[in-house]
Amino acid sequence: MTRRDDLPTEIQISEAELTVMTRELDDIHNDSMSQVRENMAGVADRIASVTRTVANRRTFLLGGAAVVGGAALAACGGSSSGGTKSSSGGTTGGGSSPYMGDLKVVALAAALENLAVAGYGLVLKSAGKGKYGKVPPAIAQFATTVQKQHSDHAASWNSVLSNAGVPKVTGTPLTIAAPSVKALQDAKSLPAVASVALGLENAAAETYVFAAANVTDPGGIANAATIAPVEAMHAAILSFVLGKYPVPNSDIGISNAVQPSALTA
Repeated sequence: MTRRDDLPTEIQISEAELTVMTRELDDIHNDSMSQVRENMAGVADRIASVTRTVANRRTFLLGGAAVVGGAALAACGGSSSGGTKSSSGGTTGGGSSPYMGDLKVVALAAALENLAVAGYGLVLKSAGKGKYGKVPPAIAQFATTVQKQHSDHAASWNSVLSNAGVPKVTGTPLTIAAPSVKALQDAKSLPAVASVALGLENAAAETYVFAAANVTDPGGIANAATIAPVEAMHAAILSFVLGKYPVPNSDIGISNAVQPSALTA
């Protein structure tokens, strides 16, 4: 990530150039969303079927372990002092996530998109209050356009969760959420905001590449692969804004990908 003291004092791209890039970006996004909707057809049913199988197998194994453990305790004439007491007096373990297998990656994607929506919303609100001085209309239009695209992506992933019978991800249950929001809040200029946003967009693009390699459902893989280039375009435009001309690269890495373990839901 660019160091704060290395940032330009102004945006390094003309409004006309940014306007054209934003328009082309939105055209590509709109075209990709038709492919996304096609990819999603049947994804939820297939993932839910696999998830139910895993859940049933896990429940069976845990149930069997409980029976064996109970019998062992009874034979010893003792009782377990482990575990935590619930309000009804029973013993319960920690809460389990409703997202397993591919659904965990889907939930991660939805949470990341929600974080992006919230982040751009925060920036637009701060800009409206004059925090960054005079904001060129093209910058505001870019932020508004990208925020809407992230919202579309979040809705597509949440439709999979909903159709699979698990809760939608409506917030930002991520370990990276708080520090990301703080970084945006601490940014005092448009270049500083662009630098933070660039880091988030690069992470999002790489997370989708990671997802494409780790999700087992063909539709989910195709969806991640379809959205990743749009996220990469967000990053490329932000690089131009910062005067960092991106070198065309057909390979997006995964070193900055957000891992499923970052999901706290």
